[in-house]
Amino acid sequence: MTTDTQLVTHTDFVAVPTRDYDAAAEFYGEVLGLPFSKRWGEMPAGEFETGNLTIALMQSDAFGIEFEPHRHPIALRVDDVEAARTELESHGVEFEADILDSGVCHMAFFADPDGNALLLHHRYAPEGVGPLAA
Repeated sequence: MTTDTQLVTHTDFVAVPTRDYDAAAEFYGEVLGLPFSKRWGEMPAGEFETGNLTIALMQSDAFGIEFEPHRHPIALRVDDVEAARTELESHGVEFEADILDSGVCHMAFFADPDGNALLLHHRYAPEGVGPLAA
């Protein structure tokens, strides 16, 4: 396909599977503190805002989909990974390892109650600096 304009202009949402919408909504809304934006009618699904990407929680069985957690993490940007980790730990969130310093960013890996991979992320190096910079 040849075009003068870009076909895809944004990512509107990422779907995150859950076995229990109400429990997941409590985690994303209360523990992570993400603003709730809308429920999908009577379906066990709803949207939470991160600032630049909507996380759409969907109770898999209600949509005829077998539940399987995401194993590749969604990176949630924070100002201070250590402080955010401490806050989440106070709510019972368990992290997989110590904070990782990649040389350009800090990351802390954890999962939601359904086992969907998430990570706290803060890039401290300027854009264009780091191992993948060209």
